[in-house]
Amino acid sequence: MFGVTDLKKGTLVELEGTPYKIVDYAQKQLGRGGSIVNVKLKSLTDGRVLDRTFKGAEKIQPAHVENRTAQYLYNDGTTFFFMDPSTFEQHEINKEIVGDGKSYLVEGSDVALQLFNGQVINVELPKNVNLKVTYAEHAVKGDTSSSVQKNATVETGLTIKVPIFVNVGDLISVDTASGAYRERVKN
Repeated sequence: MFGVTDLKKGTLVELEGTPYKIVDYAQKQLGRGGSIVNVKLKSLTDGRVLDRTFKGAEKIQPAHVENRTAQYLYNDGTTFFFMDPSTFEQHEINKEIVGDGKSYLVEGSDVALQLFNGQVINVELPKNVNLKVTYAEHAVKGDTSSSVQKNATVETGLTIKVPIFVNVGDLISVDTASGAYRERVKN
């Protein structure tokens, strides 16, 4: 059990059977040694955010979320299939749990699955992924400004802004948090 004054940003807690991650934390001292703690909690199962206030003496249950490495296999449009590389156990995950992460999943890529009570509640992507460019707009000849960008589509169907020197067939690194181009990867 956690005391509320032991909490901090990023701590995983369980309230009413649901795992939450603390995204904001503020403690206020009251007169005569008491305190209250205001936290913003993000549900790891459905993503909703709650504001909660706890008194200084309250105790909170830690959430026992397990992280497992898994390899992405394929999807059929509604279900994504992952495999644990050590046990070869397969996980079928609904597209709502994968969410926008589908734009960064390439067959064979590694991810971290977060499990709560044996159920997958989140797919954690790596910070950056390498994706192959399948379509890129043509650059205007003579346009050499370093800030000029064009649209490119990668193998997963995601369209991003890239520098004008990126061509079809290039392997590029993409930030999974922002969807932004990072760099061209040497083959």
